[in-house]
Amino acid sequence: MEPAFFISPEVTAQRQEFYGRLNGKNTAPLWEALARLVTPEPRPACVPAAWSYDELRPLLMEAGRLITAQEAERRVLVLENPGVRGLSQITQSLYAGLQLVLPGEVTSTHRHMASAIRLIVEGSGAYTAVDGERTTMHPGDFILTPAWTFHDHGNASPDPVVWLDVLDVPIVNLFDTSFAEHYPDGTQPVTETEGASGLRYGNNLLPYGYENRAQARGAASPVFTYPYAQTRSVLDGLRRAGAGDPRHGIKMQFSNPASGGFAMPTIAAFVQSLPAGFAGLPYRSTDATIYCALEGEGRTQAGATELHWKARDVFMLPSWCPVSHFAGPESVLFSFSDRPAQQALGLWREQNID
Repeated sequence: MEPAFFISPEVTAQRQEFYGRLNGKNTAPLWEALARLVTPEPRPACVPAAWSYDELRPLLMEAGRLITAQEAERRVLVLENPGVRGLSQITQSLYAGLQLVLPGEVTSTHRHMASAIRLIVEGSGAYTAVDGERTTMHPGDFILTPAWTFHDHGNASPDPVVWLDVLDVPIVNLFDTSFAEHYPDGTQPVTETEGASGLRYGNNLLPYGYENRAQARGAASPVFTYPYAQTRSVLDGLRRAGAGDPRHGIKMQFSNPASGGFAMPTIAAFVQSLPAGFAGLPYRSTDATIYCALEGEGRTQAGATELHWKARDVFMLPSWCPVSHFAGPESVLFSFSDRPAQQALGLWREQNID
């Protein structure tokens, strides 16, 4: 471990007695805490970790037999980082879990201040509804649930559907700004044609008066579903054009078409294609990042830890950890982090390692 940037002074008996009197007044000497509070580099409590979908899927299905969607509100297995167990966090600022909706199930409609993203991992034919508009789910689809929007899920298909949830719950709770409520009539009505938001905002066109809807959603994208078929087509086109980065392969950011910024104000979402045999150069950044491999298989070197992954596995890399990705066959990785919040506060930093 690197030496502390600030060195704590020697603790003498006289000083210890003084600190005891300070404690009685709910105060403390800064010089005793400075080395812990102000560090020369990030020192995250989170550690590199990976979750095998093949190992978790049987447990998800067992949960489906043990508890109903109504009882659980949302039937989710939380992915807890080994460095911060018990906090329901995968990073210092984000929550993640795998949610299961069985055939015939419909979840209750609710809303909360936490923003959520969904990446569909398994199954087709279920739906998510956000503020009266439904979207049918397919593997690889990326779906948004902006803060304080009513949402619910249902599965009319014959097969179970599983997706990765990522929410900014720790950020909301850090500021003590959590609110939540159920829809007054149980389930919200469908008031929009499926695909309406994509037609309005997803084709390099903006409807007249779009500023009003954009303001109502805050900084979140007015498009709430990004189909994987479209995403994959973009990656394929860029690959044929010879695009690529030695560290990231072909990497694209999901954006808000009304602003050009991030799709969500607190959660960044990216997709990247790593060509067969890709051996990435190392880099590091301050945003701890959650990955889900949608296609292929490979490994990621995270500092001294080597994480192996294949399609549908999830893995996480802490802040300021040196990272290198390696692919066997061509692979596609989705990733999520708190980069928008860090950039808004002037905190984000990235470094290429030679």
